[in-house]
Amino acid sequence: MPCSTNCASASRTERGRRAGAALAAALLWTLSAGARADAQRDPELRDTVARAIATAECFPDRFDSAVWFTMMEPRLRRSVTDADERMQILKTAYCESHRPGEQRLPPGLVMAVMDIESRFDRWAVSSAGAVGLMQVMPFWPSELGMKRHQLTQIEANMRMGCAILRFYLKREKNDVRKALARYNGSIGRREYPDLVVTRWTHKWNGADDLGFAAKQ
Repeated sequence: MPCSTNCASASRTERGRRAGAALAAALLWTLSAGARADAQRDPELRDTVARAIATAECFPDRFDSAVWFTMMEPRLRRSVTDADERMQILKTAYCESHRPGEQRLPPGLVMAVMDIESRFDRWAVSSAGAVGLMQVMPFWPSELGMKRHQLTQIEANMRMGCAILRFYLKREKNDVRKALARYNGSIGRREYPDLVVTRWTHKWNGADDLGFAAKQ
């Protein structure tokens, strides 16, 4: 039986939906992994990251740690199927956010950055060569006397990424959107900061006050 006008219209509508979805996916990839040749190249940043690498220990409060894992672990399951890797990401996010002697980072913001940057894929590589969970630029290992393969290691990558994010937050006087634009190499553009902040407030919220009183 020949297709009616309504059938043809429905087909065009479905093709339009698919094209829109493909365009949205392409835009998201461009924003999260686009060319960022100048990102993370501030001269003062090297000492900040080097100190973060040298002082890797952190000691989270046991109660706060338990709350953090209980709240966040179910949210991460869909993206990270390996249980050990999932727990390592969560532990490192919490500890790096509460690094002793450093400005405190909202741990939910750290999770949102990884979500947008790599979808929690530690093997992710952007078109600009940024690597790992937090998409750290590949010049950092040689700057710090490390091996390039360490960019794919959870703790090393997140330690460098959190140090870089903290540096830009300080530079921008805690203006999160401006700091995120510097991190991503998209200064003056709103798309990437808005993506991260939306993901932070809608998916990774609810635990940023953990350990707050103890750090004041």
